[in-house]
Amino acid sequence: MGSDRVVLATRNAHKVAELNRILRSAGFTGELVGLDEFPGAPDVPETGSTFADNALLKARAIAAYTRLPAVSDDSGLTVHALNGMPGILSARWAGKHGDDRANLELVLGQLADIDGREAAFVCVAALALPDGSREWTATGVLPGSLTRAPRGANGFGYDPIFVPDGMTTTTAELAPADKDAISHRGRAFRAIAPVVAAL
Repeated sequence: MGSDRVVLATRNAHKVAELNRILRSAGFTGELVGLDEFPGAPDVPETGSTFADNALLKARAIAAYTRLPAVSDDSGLTVHALNGMPGILSARWAGKHGDDRANLELVLGQLADIDGREAAFVCVAALALPDGSREWTATGVLPGSLTRAPRGANGFGYDPIFVPDGMTTTTAELAPADKDAISHRGRAFRAIAPVVAAL
């Protein structure tokens, strides 16, 4: 198909820069743009029941709107003792979307009397073509466990209470480049990058 432009379904410049670095290392020579280039692009409701459902909903809608191949992702925290929750509800676990502190405190409260603290960050990246002919997904998982109190000032969301397996620091105590190297989002984007590069 030889696409030289691909859109990432986000207005977050950091995500665009991160995916651009990953795509370059996979051999992509085209241009990656974010939704800032498309002010009228729709906000796509995340109504799916899985990370893959939500990532594909966004990729399909943005590909159809922009007429470009579109990449999107959906991610969250899964906690073993909470039967995989908050999962797709991670950003609004405490009720209001994006209240990181309330979400984190609610999870810690729910685990207060539980010894098992196994958890994982999960991300599904999706790629959809504008003609609807093909779509792909790739999953990135970062296994770990949860602390009993927040530590660290880097990162966002549940980073201050998440310790990756084999480490003693939370993801909020890692330098951004070190977190990118192991993150669930980085893993998912690196897995889908060769597909984008081959378009």
